[in-house]
This record gives sequence, structure tokens and C-alpha cells, in this order.
Amino acid sequence: MDLLLWRHAEAVDGTPDHTRELTERGIKQARKVAHWLADRRPKRMRVLVSPTMRTRQTASAFSDDFEIVSALGPEGTVADLLAATGWPDASGAVLVVGHQPALGQTASLLLAGSEANWTIKKGALWWFTNRVRNDETQTVLRAVLPADLV
Repeated sequence: MDLLLWRHAEAVDGTPDHTRELTERGIKQARKVAHWLADRRPKRMRVLVSPTMRTRQTASAFSDDFEIVSALGPEGTVADLLAATGWPDASGAVLVVGHQPALGQTASLLLAGSEANWTIKKGALWWFTNRVRNDETQTVLRAVLPADLV
């Protein structure tokens, strides 16, 4: 299975939180990462998105075919994210467009084995896969793509 974690791009400050939109910079970030991903996307990829405006706008730079999952909202947890994606046992690939701290905590769990408050920058994409080698399940970090380096 492939699991791609994409933090929403830069958004305006303010309230209510769920209606915050992307800034002009955020729109550019989302387009750059979406273009990179379009050339490399795994086959059979589901796209799961938090219900916030900024995550839906980020995802829309890549695809209009996404599923809004309330558990992936700003209050979502690592357990919510893993349950929504089916990691590591689901087949195919899942792209999650979501928020801190759950994205960074998920990355920490997958790579270090425990949840820690790692930061994923706004607009950045982290791509994980899992495989079995010598009867051992391994998590592999395939890519980390900060939006400002695309």
C-alpha cells in the first residue's frame, strides 16, 4: 500500500477555521505539488480530504474526484487517519489532504514507531509505502516534497 500525506497549502488566518481559504501563495503551492504528483501518481489512488475549505482547495488542484472524511478534520487523530485509509493493509494507494498535528504524528509513527510532534510544512507531501522483506513488514519513505522546492 502507498500512503501519501499532503498538508493543506498556505491559508488565510481567521475564523471560523473550517472556512479559511488558500492564499495566492497557497494556490501556487497546491498547483506545484499537484503537477509533480500527477506525473508520478500511483494507479488506483483514492483521495481523502478533510472537510475544511483549505484542504478541499488544495486537493482540487490535483483532482475533483475526492472523498470528504470528517474524521480527517483539524481535530482528527492518528488513529482516525489510519482507520480512514486502511493503512497498512489496504490495497492500492491513498492520498490524504489534511492537517497538523495528525499528519506529522502519523509520519513519526510510521518512521520511528511512536507518535511525536513532527512538523509537515504547509503544502508539503510525504509519500510512504509498505513492503514485506524476509517475512518482515517495512515502512519505506519514498519522497518528501516541500512545496517551495518543486
